[in-house]
Amino acid sequence: MTKETAPHSDHQPRFIISGGGTGGHIFPALSIANAIKERWPQAAILFVGAEDRMEMERVPAAGYEIVGLPVSGFDRKNMVKNVSVAFKLLKSLHRAKKIVKNFNPNVVIGVGGYASAPVLRAAITQNIPTLLQEQNSYAGMTNKWLGQRANTICVAYEGMEKFFPKKKIVLTGNPCRQDLEITPNKVVEACSFFSLDPTKRTILMIGGSLGARTLNNSIVRAFPEIREQEVQIIWQCGKYYYNEMKELSVAGNIPPNVKLYDFVSRMDLAYSVADLVISRAGAGSISEFSLLGKPVILVPSPNVAEDHQTQNALALVQKNAAILVADNTAEEQLFSIALSLVKNPAKLIDLSANIILHAQHNSANRIVDEIEKLATI
Repeated sequence: MTKETAPHSDHQPRFIISGGGTGGHIFPALSIANAIKERWPQAAILFVGAEDRMEMERVPAAGYEIVGLPVSGFDRKNMVKNVSVAFKLLKSLHRAKKIVKNFNPNVVIGVGGYASAPVLRAAITQNIPTLLQEQNSYAGMTNKWLGQRANTICVAYEGMEKFFPKKKIVLTGNPCRQDLEITPNKVVEACSFFSLDPTKRTILMIGGSLGARTLNNSIVRAFPEIREQEVQIIWQCGKYYYNEMKELSVAGNIPPNVKLYDFVSRMDLAYSVADLVISRAGAGSISEFSLLGKPVILVPSPNVAEDHQTQNALALVQKNAAILVADNTAEEQLFSIALSLVKNPAKLIDLSANIILHAQHNSANRIVDEIEKLATI
């Protein structure tokens, strides 16, 4: 018998968490689930995601059960493809209705992404309390639609009343990894782990777990300049690009002061030793930079809905808390800016002091506080 069809116990709180599609949605969802388990160890938690997306692997790996819906996102470029999208949505709405009815949750939590729409809609029509968690400074289409009827909306940025009813909004921040504390011991460990020189400035460049073509092209183009600098770079190129970039290493084209990785497993160590970070502008990453007070150059991805990464970045840039380099100028400008900035301690200190003002602490527990207010347990 699965959790989806398990009989309801009066003493067992029950929660559905829905959404996903990217790590930016999945990680907050898992953080919320872990915080729920801390508060109610006996709680039953069911995830609902999209059948063909990464949550179907990541969630079970974290120890939670998940069921998939055949839902997919609308194609803004090829409208003909949306015929099948609409069919999948109807099928998902029917399936979600059965899942919510059978599981009978106390609260349904949506973390964004198109997988959450059918489940939240089913909960709303069945008069089950709902909570949305919006990670970005520019709300996604799904959450904007659901927000009019959801009970509570937890956000990470101020000014979100332009998307949601003001009385429903609670500023909680985005849940972040709990192992990111920076200590002197971790700095020493990081130098050993990444084979770094502790006397040199370090740049960390991360393009997400899958990678970012623009960031990779930018560093490759800057190799001659980097080779001459007293700086070292931890470069996470992403699994999609690793074989291609590895060929450069085999050919001896990557400077010795550049450390290439497909994926950095110890981000706590990477952050500990980084004097400057180069990154896309995903909401989860920005939350981590803020908590750690890391100076950062943000290169927003142009391939996201409503260009929300640019909005995320601008929210910091307008307060002198980050540097923004546009994707279409990054290959020419990114590393000349980065190599100059990393040698400017006063500017790094200024960026660090300003970004840390945006930090929201204990976000997962604060979100669970709001869930507890909705739950009838």
